[in-house]
Amino acid sequence: MAHSVRLFPAVSVLSCLLTAVCARRHVLELGDADFDYLAAEHETMLLMFYAPWCGHCKKLAPEFEKAATRLKGTVQLAKLPYFTLPYVACDLCVCVSGVFSGTDSAHLSEFMRAAALLREQFRFAHTADLKLGKNYGVNSECVLLFRPPRLSNKFEDSVVVFTDYLTIGSLRRFIRDHLYGLCPHMTVENRDRLRVRDLLTAYYDVDYHHNARGSNYWRNRVMKVGSNYAGRGLTFSVANKKDFLSELEDDFGLGTSDGGELPFVTIRTKLGHKYTMREEFTRDGQSLQRFLEDYFAGRLKRYVKSEPVPEKNSAAVQVVVAESFDDVVNDPDKDVLIQFYSPSCPHCKKLEPVYRELADALSSDPSIVVSKMNAVDNDVPLGYDVQGYPTIYFAPVGKKDEPIRYEGGRELKDFVKFVKREASHSLKFRVSNDEL
Repeated sequence: MAHSVRLFPAVSVLSCLLTAVCARRHVLELGDADFDYLAAEHETMLLMFYAPWCGHCKKLAPEFEKAATRLKGTVQLAKLPYFTLPYVACDLCVCVSGVFSGTDSAHLSEFMRAAALLREQFRFAHTADLKLGKNYGVNSECVLLFRPPRLSNKFEDSVVVFTDYLTIGSLRRFIRDHLYGLCPHMTVENRDRLRVRDLLTAYYDVDYHHNARGSNYWRNRVMKVGSNYAGRGLTFSVANKKDFLSELEDDFGLGTSDGGELPFVTIRTKLGHKYTMREEFTRDGQSLQRFLEDYFAGRLKRYVKSEPVPEKNSAAVQVVVAESFDDVVNDPDKDVLIQFYSPSCPHCKKLEPVYRELADALSSDPSIVVSKMNAVDNDVPLGYDVQGYPTIYFAPVGKKDEPIRYEGGRELKDFVKFVKREASHSLKFRVSNDEL
């Protein structure tokens, strides 16, 4: 009945942060609650799974104690009741554990192949004893996904069971669909994976290392309200405000002093639309509920980072800001050339006289606009990929949702050739074509 497992980050090998009550003896008696302290103290651990009623286990116990005493300082020995499934879920991690009928199971070999591909992202373990799955209501071969114990809550199960036909693809999809649960902890490392969906985030002092209870205080309130909106296309998360200060300021206009100790709440959709909850987060969750009702009813005004709309805009090169982008660039009756620039970019400064000369040459044509937008201080609209400066697009009449990226040279003749080719009408120049 005794099983030994050496702790390493691999399949069928435990690599967890274990929380234990240490007896006066040299064998650690472990539980499956919080796995928090021992990883840093014990690089390798020999773990025995036992049953309190098992005669073989009782017979082995004195020898296991002697071994623990002799190996003290070299290898830590520990024991864990067999009904605690040996899952590799540290308090900060997700674990995927397979329960199989034996070492010759065909599903086990497929599980091992999947684990080999995914083990850098998740922790894996397996057992060849079906009895270990009974504690989770499972009597046949299956895979169990354990969400981090620190995120355990009353609104959802901490363990999700997979009993479908096991392949690498089906297991990957299962993990993807159940990995985060109702309200995961968003970090700098996982934010891109979370933001593939419409996402509400509550930012506050999230610190599961030093204050798990305080971290879950606001998270529980988010889940209590958010659980009423499950299945409506919006996902939820919490994040440490300190890790995202610059993003909150740049993307949402929230200062570091806004809100005090109360959470900031934002929504960022997969299309890039942004919303902020301006009402103070109340402890009863009512303010969050009102925010969500307004969001789903379409009553919220999107937050757009924008410089002020210029009072005068009579220069040949029109200045566009985020607030005026639709009015200028998406004008359905005009072709528009738009340059996204940075005020500190030397390439933009070098291009400026050429770009202005182009605008002067086309200034007599009312059906085309040459414009520019400071992409540092204004949100770049969806559909425009700006990774460097300057980036130039042409938005012709009838194709405003399919802007054309300029990839040509930086001389005046290059720009003239481009706009002539892409314009929706015959252009009128202030000078002859020969001069251009």
